[in-house]
This record gives sequence, C-alpha cells and structure tokens, in this order.
Amino acid sequence: MADIAKLVEELSKLTVLEAAELATALEEEWGVSAAAAVAVAGPGGGGEAAAAEEEKDEFDVILTGDGGKKIQVIKEVRAITGLGLTEAKGLVEGAPKPIKEAVNKAEAEEIKGKIEAAGGTVELK
Repeated sequence: MADIAKLVEELSKLTVLEAAELATALEEEWGVSAAAAVAVAGPGGGGEAAAAEEEKDEFDVILTGDGGKKIQVIKEVRAITGLGLTEAKGLVEGAPKPIKEAVNKAEAEEIKGKIEAAGGTVELK
C-alpha cells in the first residue's frame, strides 16, 4: 500500500502536459486506449452536465493569466495566433481574453498545453 501512495504522490506532481505524455506512453506500451477504459467505467455522478460537455465540439481557448512569465506566454501566443508582437502583448496583458475561438477539442487541448508549458493559465469554454 505504501508503494501505491508513493506513486500517487509522484504522479500528482506532473504537469498537465506531462500527464498527457504519460497517458500516451502507457497506451502505446500496453496496447490500450484510455478512452476505452472511461467508456467501460461509464459516466460518473455528472449526469446531464457531463453529457452536455461531451456533446460540445467547439471550444473557446481563453487566456486567464501569464503566471508571471509574460515574455514566454507572449511568444507562445504569437506562435499560436500569428499576431504581431504588439497585438500579442496586448492580448496577454489584457487577460482574460480569448486566444482562439470555436476550435475542436484536440486543438483546444493542444493550445492549452502549450500556454501552460510557457507558464500561462488557460480556460476552455
């Protein structure tokens, strides 16, 4: 039991991006899909709210803060949006503001991971 507690403690230290990479590596190693495991487990207590969230196929990626790493976040916003330096700086300094709107879930998660890796905070709506 102590080994499991230690493993949980170590996994809790992972960033979102690292956790996603871990999930992918485990899927490849074990030849399974995390999505299949969730489908077998069935829906939790979320009920209608969880079903409504699953149906949503377009997301707005909202920058909520720069996490004290404004320069890195500005660089990442420029790379994602193609904005110029002044526009990207204005977007980051004016947070919360949308980075991209009406994107699919995969792209929204990818953008969120990039911004969080740069030090910023993001919300998907």
